[in-house]
Amino acid sequence: MKGVILAGGHGTRLYPITLGVSKQMLSVHDKPLIYYPLSTLLLAGVTDIQIISSPEDVGSFRRLLGDGSDLGISLSYAEQDKPRGVADAFRVAARHIGNDPVALILGDNLFHGAGFSTMLHDHARDIDGCVLFGYPVREPERYGVATTDGRGRLLGLEEKPSAPRSDLAVTGLYFYDNEVLDIARDLAPSERGELEITDVNRVYLARGKARLVELGRGFVWLDTGTHDALTAAAQYVQLMERRQNIRIACVEEIAWRMGLISEEDCYRLGRRLEKSPYGQYLMSVVRHSRRADGLE
Repeated sequence: MKGVILAGGHGTRLYPITLGVSKQMLSVHDKPLIYYPLSTLLLAGVTDIQIISSPEDVGSFRRLLGDGSDLGISLSYAEQDKPRGVADAFRVAARHIGNDPVALILGDNLFHGAGFSTMLHDHARDIDGCVLFGYPVREPERYGVATTDGRGRLLGLEEKPSAPRSDLAVTGLYFYDNEVLDIARDLAPSERGELEITDVNRVYLARGKARLVELGRGFVWLDTGTHDALTAAAQYVQLMERRQNIRIACVEEIAWRMGLISEEDCYRLGRRLEKSPYGQYLMSVVRHSRRADGLE
């Protein structure tokens, strides 16, 4: 499965702070926002990833993350000259995706929960159609909304409805088979002139090939597109990291735990950042592992 992170757009709801920097480069507590969707794809076992951003911002992501070799993965970059809707990502990344299924995640989404990696792996296997992830929200009119029957079967999808029929928002994480490339290629723009991801999902729904996975109790999904949401995300991460003495979305540690890089590599990456608490944490988890294995 290939991965795509859509990190474009102008971040207008976050003006003026996004006038000079990409939204996905903003800090969420102790790391850039882009680390969170990247960590989600790593947890799903996706290691060949393309980041789509505006021409003026692609260089910033490349400087931050490079080609991914430090994490044992492959990262490439593509430019989207102007926002054309989420589904445009499949047109931009078509060559990257090739003949494979694809996991698409929006660059401003944060997911966290126990057993998340196992759940992602389970649903990423043998994809026939699309897999969507739903989460109950207070203001469903701001999102794509899913309706289900009493047994959780997906019945309908609406894009930012004025009178939502449920509170179940479709999150910014999507798994698709390779047919998504043909669907996106033939998709007509909406009244807003954009290629809507909900329209893609409706095609799969009409074919009987759309599944919805509800992220219930124990999971957190945060869309960081506003000032309040960005602050709330930072507060959540800070609280959980202090309580659990872990780092959420620490991509270097995830890469090490998943066997993509060695223990020594992880320690080296931490030492490169040793003047920061983030770098000190990386070195400490490696030292703790060595002590547990009787190597120190």
